[in-house]
Amino acid sequence: MLFSAVLGLWFGAACIGPVGAADSGGKALFDKSCAGCHGADGKGNEKMATVLGVKSLSIVGSDTPKKSDEQLLKVIAEGSGKMPASKLTKDEQKQALGYVRTLAK
Repeated sequence: MLFSAVLGLWFGAACIGPVGAADSGGKALFDKSCAGCHGADGKGNEKMATVLGVKSLSIVGSDTPKKSDEQLLKVIAEGSGKMPASKLTKDEQKQALGYVRTLAK
């Protein structure tokens, strides 16, 4: 009985964890939709930056952590500069952003 209660509390906490939780699926979404340009570590893909004619595609510099979730979600959803609008759902965008927040630390 006690085991079931503890398991239930643990499972419930895991399901309602913070947006930035690394196990929320954000990493898989980032890897699939973002890492090609931004790099697996968020520091940018230099070859892609050259192809696009931009200085950097890093999202772990000083700018990203300063921006609000709303600002970054708008960039993800609508695109910015050479970055196209996302095809992810709003929930997936939030999950990917949660993962990006872990990279910027």
